[in-house]
Amino acid sequence: MSQLRTEKVQEFIKQELSKIILTELKDPRIGFVTVTKVEVTGDLRAAKAYVSLMGSEEQKAATWHALQKAAGHLRSEIGQRIKLRFTPELTLHLDESLAYSARINELLAKIKDEEAGRRP
Repeated sequence: MSQLRTEKVQEFIKQELSKIILTELKDPRIGFVTVTKVEVTGDLRAAKAYVSLMGSEEQKAATWHALQKAAGHLRSEIGQRIKLRFTPELTLHLDESLAYSARINELLAKIKDEEAGRRP
């Protein structure tokens, strides 16, 4: 399969998942969710969607549980919107990269403040 087509399918799935989660899922447990990346296998049979969750730990847990319950619905909606021979098997994964980068920035700022305090 062409790499260009795979990339286009990945981007389209990412956009459609974002729209579906934002506008069509009516579960009140779903909080602030961002679809950060979608990886599709070369044969377009499987797709990994990486989502970033914001909020308190309880809100994140509730949102994650609701998204896991809605995975079948998300897959069927993707299948209706994308004209492919097979609808990719959709799996959701947590993307911790935003939290990780925020933690790194926090540590760097702390080190900078400590160094500024040591200088006369």
